[in-house]
Amino acid sequence: MSVLLRSVGIAAPVALAAATAVLWHHAPPRPAVQARIVEAVPAIPHQYLALVQMTEQADPAAEGDGMDGAKAREENARLGFSGGTIASAKPFRALATAGEDHDRALQCLTQAVYYEAAREPESGQRAVAQVVLNRVRHPAFAKTVCGVVYQRFDASVCQFSFVCDGSLARHPLPDLLSRAKRIAADALAGRVEKEVGTATHYHADYVFPRWAPHLAKLAQLGAHIFYRWPGGWGLPGAFTGRYAGGEHIPAFDPSRFATVAEPAIDYPPVAALPERRASNDVGGRMDPTKGWKLSIPDPSTSGGALNDMLARQQTAAQQPAKSLALAADDHLSQKVQP
Repeated sequence: MSVLLRSVGIAAPVALAAATAVLWHHAPPRPAVQARIVEAVPAIPHQYLALVQMTEQADPAAEGDGMDGAKAREENARLGFSGGTIASAKPFRALATAGEDHDRALQCLTQAVYYEAAREPESGQRAVAQVVLNRVRHPAFAKTVCGVVYQRFDASVCQFSFVCDGSLARHPLPDLLSRAKRIAADALAGRVEKEVGTATHYHADYVFPRWAPHLAKLAQLGAHIFYRWPGGWGLPGAFTGRYAGGEHIPAFDPSRFATVAEPAIDYPPVAALPERRASNDVGGRMDPTKGWKLSIPDPSTSGGALNDMLARQQTAAQQPAKSLALAADDHLSQKVQP
């Protein structure tokens, strides 16, 4: 009995599967569906909306109500660093070591390191690369390396100033560019700059942007001061973004930065210029309409000051010979003394 039940239990599903297969083959074909998985953009917490907008639309170099560099450095020094241990970012290993995406990401990151920090210490350059990769993994920014670097590149205020101020038109120095490329390659291979942790922002110490007091100040490396988002949004747990791939480098349009032609200055004619001389000055401008001609004697044929100068030079050239002769006479006179 148990064997019979076991046989029936096995045969029933097999029969059902066979019947289903028959019905499937006789059913009308269904249209193919091509699925595409699109990563949803994480919502920015409402308490950070105003701060994100402030940092995106503010140009640090243009802020500060005309504050000069010395005053900005004073304000930066007055703003204290965030207390506690700086949480380190995770290594970035989302890209393979070869391929089109890797090559473009390397180019964009190299540009950021070079144009933002070419003459900074190596730790400062690695910190700039770390900020870019931190942004790739944070919900507030694009999910590609080039997308982060070129964010708002076609606006008047961009996230990295070199992409919208014409700096890309400058030919890079080979040695500095080579170092920047090495640092960018290290970062894409997983090297972490622990001194700046999860920093997503920085600025030069000669400016004081209005968003600086609202972020957590982490460190200063060289001339750059680094910050993270305040609260939990700036800690490692908030960096949940996934690298999207599909790196794209926007075309550089040098015509955007063509130098505006300076207006021609229409000077008034000489006759219209006011007289600027004393009332007892008998000189004045030469008036060729009265037959006056400018006559300057040739210095080679003129006397006076030129001859005096040549005579002084000749006299000075003879002085060393006279001095040597006097010294020799003095030496001889000392020898003949009893």
